[in-house]
Amino acid sequence: MTLQTLPLPPSELGESPFWHPEENCLYWCDIQGFSVHAWTPATGQHRHWKMHSEPGCCAPAPGGHLVIGLRDGFYLLNATTGALTCLALLPAEQHNTQMLRLNDGRCDTAGRFWAGSVITPRTAPDAALWCLAVADDGGYSVRYMAGDNFTANGLAFSPDDRFMYWSNTPEHRIDRFDFDVATGAIAHRQPWMQFDRKVDGQPYGGRPDGAAVDVNGNYWVAMYEGGCVLQLSPSGAVLQRIATPVTCPTMVCLGGEDLRTLYVTSARAGRPEHEQTAAIAAGSLFSTPVTTPGLPVNFFRLAR
Repeated sequence: MTLQTLPLPPSELGESPFWHPEENCLYWCDIQGFSVHAWTPATGQHRHWKMHSEPGCCAPAPGGHLVIGLRDGFYLLNATTGALTCLALLPAEQHNTQMLRLNDGRCDTAGRFWAGSVITPRTAPDAALWCLAVADDGGYSVRYMAGDNFTANGLAFSPDDRFMYWSNTPEHRIDRFDFDVATGAIAHRQPWMQFDRKVDGQPYGGRPDGAAVDVNGNYWVAMYEGGCVLQLSPSGAVLQRIATPVTCPTMVCLGGEDLRTLYVTSARAGRPEHEQTAAIAAGSLFSTPVTTPGLPVNFFRLAR
């Protein structure tokens, strides 16, 4: 299976791709590029919106809007006008903007927006998982859901809403929680997949970054520094390995009108010059057809 390089400029740190079913276009974030992008394959139209801080993740919302996790909290982007509105900030004690930003995230089927964080330097497992939802008073609330992480990634939900996946990239580990979609509660966190660490002179398969789940519950994960995407069964068996033309794929989604196109983002920032100047440059976006369709993207539920 060969990945096609999309006709788009490389991202500094591509992340959070999703396929918009109403617009038939691909959205993604360029974290280090401080921008959110949209590309329509049928027309080749490429749009982008500059942000005042790093956009770690995004998801669709009704009425042509996007919900976005920025450095200090959650915002709503009007994709038509470009207007950006703050929905909720992270708690005040989290507002050390030199150290914390939101990272990988997505919505569940009830319309809550979940986003993990990353804190630098990564000297302690202080990254956390946050959940944005409509509050009882008609506004929005942000809840702390989990911690003990260095760089939060790989957030995904099983098709039956029984499980939530969440990876700790520097620890090379993917955890799985029991998930209650009715209440948004998570429980019984357990290690689900543990990948080998880098050892000098030994083969290295990378570490788990962003992910998506297909209709059969298989978990597709970009292996950062591993130059590949893995499709894992619900039991953790490797079903297939898809090589990427770049060393650092960052996240995947399943899109296209039939949800049978795998899209892959990648990283340019911090990569060696020969990777940045290669014929297929680090930071490029890729696609390839796959057999098993993905799940439709979940929209964020706005307050009335």
